[in-house]
Amino acid sequence: MSENARAESDGSFLKAHLVSKTYRTGAKQVLALSEISFELGEGEIVGLSGPSGSGKSTLLNILGGLDRPTSGTVLVDGVPLHELSDDALTLYRRQTVGFVFQASYLVPSLTVQENVMLPLLPAPLSPEEKEARVTAALEQVNITHRASHLPGELSGGEQQRAAVARAIVNQPRLILADEPTGELDAANAARIVELLSGFAGEGRTVVIASHDPDVIAVTDRVIQLQAGTVVSTS
Repeated sequence: MSENARAESDGSFLKAHLVSKTYRTGAKQVLALSEISFELGEGEIVGLSGPSGSGKSTLLNILGGLDRPTSGTVLVDGVPLHELSDDALTLYRRQTVGFVFQASYLVPSLTVQENVMLPLLPAPLSPEEKEARVTAALEQVNITHRASHLPGELSGGEQQRAAVARAIVNQPRLILADEPTGELDAANAARIVELLSGFAGEGRTVVIASHDPDVIAVTDRVIQLQAGTVVSTS
């Protein structure tokens, strides 16, 4: 985002205002989100809770520029995402957002190092800078010793740590995690939660959607969704 856009922001890093999303399936319309509003500050870690189908993933997709709201606005540094072109949204995802999903979605034919490098391939950086960023990301999640291995040679926890490294290699200001510990045992889940909490401590904004109360417990506050609406914030 430009410095001018940041100057126009009212202090919130991200602001969602009356965000709604409707999907059409044949002749049927499904309301996934209904007039969701909240604000996020820089360095804040926020939990999204709610049952399956409550709209958590849909909301994350809209915040990350993977989907557009049917109505309402999401502003990042004062810039409305719904007004951006597809190319501008791609740039937003590439430069501002890091995604962590329940499944690692690592490319099985690429090594860990090559997987982490993927988001940097189109970036206007020197090969040396790209290598330095990959090395730093691998070190941060403590997976450097597995850099030359294929995903199939890693444990589930190692795969997810590699996915976290891929999410942060572009040095995003916003990290969106959708059930990031759902397929992990308790020990590995705790490591991932510790990593995500640490990113908030570095000044990044982190949003975690999870059913796990232990995950939600580490967040600064919780936005609880039910049937596409906010039922409480705490």
